[in-house]
Amino acid sequence: MPESVSPKLSMLEQFATVAKALASAPRLDLLELLAQGERGVEGLASAAGLSIANASQHLQVLRRVGLVVSRKKGPQVLYSLAEDDVLALLGALRRTAERHVAEVDRLVRGYFHEKDALEPVSRDDLVRRMRDGLVTVLDVRPPEEYAAGHLPGSVNIPLKDLHRRLDELPENTEVVAYCRGPYCVLAYEAVAALRQHGRKARRLEEGFPEWRVAGLPVETPVR
Repeated sequence: MPESVSPKLSMLEQFATVAKALASAPRLDLLELLAQGERGVEGLASAAGLSIANASQHLQVLRRVGLVVSRKKGPQVLYSLAEDDVLALLGALRRTAERHVAEVDRLVRGYFHEKDALEPVSRDDLVRRMRDGLVTVLDVRPPEEYAAGHLPGSVNIPLKDLHRRLDELPENTEVVAYCRGPYCVLAYEAVAALRQHGRKARRLEEGFPEWRVAGLPVETPVR
């Protein structure tokens, strides 16, 4: 490197490159989707509401800075998070924004608290309730995300199917719903819908990726 450029500044430039890669709502959305498990471009594009070309461009940006990795499986390219520390980085970004960005606070107090002002169930509390058989755990993510990994014993009913499949949930136990992360709207909407039908329901404080990274048990398909 040129003598005029300090090693510290060179390193900060690399940090800034990673920060620039994160400075995109669609890319953050893709990272949250990849936190659920490995997926191809087509599935990611559909879940994120992007064209395949646009999703591919975003994924290449994330891959170049090392946040995601890819592998070939036949003709398909599959993407996944590079390491669990990427999820920790997203969590730190979320918590910082919650503390210091007024618009985030407004959204939390508005949409999210309007849907569910009750205290969510913590991971430790849910572990105890599951052990004692006191809850039905509801996974409202799409089936392909559930198939990639889920909480033990959880029932998978995607949000769009919840009204017609209510009878699959026991009426005499509390339902704890979870989805992709702390602000995944699927869990909020599911809890609101269940309460409208007279069911006792709360949501998990975070989502499946945080549960997995915490070292708690998960069920995954046999490969």
